[in-house]
Amino acid sequence: MGQSSIWSWIRMLLDLMVFNRVIVYYFVYPVIYDYPTQADQFLNLRRMLFYVLDIASAVGVASTVKLLKGRLESQLREEELQREKLQSELNFLRAQTNPHFLFNTLNNIYALARKQSPNTAPVVMKLSQILRFMLYECTQPRIPLGNELKVIRDYIELEKLRYNKRLSISFQESIDEPHRPVAPLLLLPFVENAFKHGSSETRFDTYINIDLRLQAGQLGLTVANSKDSDPVAPPSNGIGLQNVRRQLELLYPGQHQLAIQNEAQRFTVQLNIDLNRDL
Repeated sequence: MGQSSIWSWIRMLLDLMVFNRVIVYYFVYPVIYDYPTQADQFLNLRRMLFYVLDIASAVGVASTVKLLKGRLESQLREEELQREKLQSELNFLRAQTNPHFLFNTLNNIYALARKQSPNTAPVVMKLSQILRFMLYECTQPRIPLGNELKVIRDYIELEKLRYNKRLSISFQESIDEPHRPVAPLLLLPFVENAFKHGSSETRFDTYINIDLRLQAGQLGLTVANSKDSDPVAPPSNGIGLQNVRRQLELLYPGQHQLAIQNEAQRFTVQLNIDLNRDL
């Protein structure tokens, strides 16, 4: 509290004391109680001290309540601004990730179209299903894990049409609660990264192994893909993985573990999330 605020408080206290003495001396005693007052009672030091303490107590309580209320409102405003800031950052990250995925898929379709591949039409259909999911379901903060799983299956089928037999894909899943809420499009970037930096940048026979499990609220995802020993760009530096790492920090702080192993001929991502703490 500044010096000007202290003097304002003291002046308000003195004004209230004088007002109180006037009301009591000229109205309460003679009108309500029919009690005669004497001239020296108005400036009676003892009575004035009593009223000062009485009024100061009331003003102190009121000031304390006002300060506490103001601090609580300020804290609530700060928390709301922090939530809006985090949500804005999350929306920005998702806005980067979705076009990143879309551009990669469109490049795949372009390559198929140039070859006049009969798989072009099925790939476009799969892409339309994934885009429909992104537009209509990913606006929610949480979606059932089963919905995310369906998109992952569609994406894998889309990539199978592109690579045919050159790529060996193993997808294992064990989900005990498909309706468990999870943040949308949080798992797909890891799968997409395996295809983009694994199969598309590997010159020989390639493989991608995906294992997704949910047991008793513990979500685990392991994605491993083969890669050349001299990749053009390390997969760990991709915009997709950078964004999803930040999304995990915002959405599941202190309840997830993300481990990335970039070995000579193998790239592995292991993600674990405790969804029980998200209830």
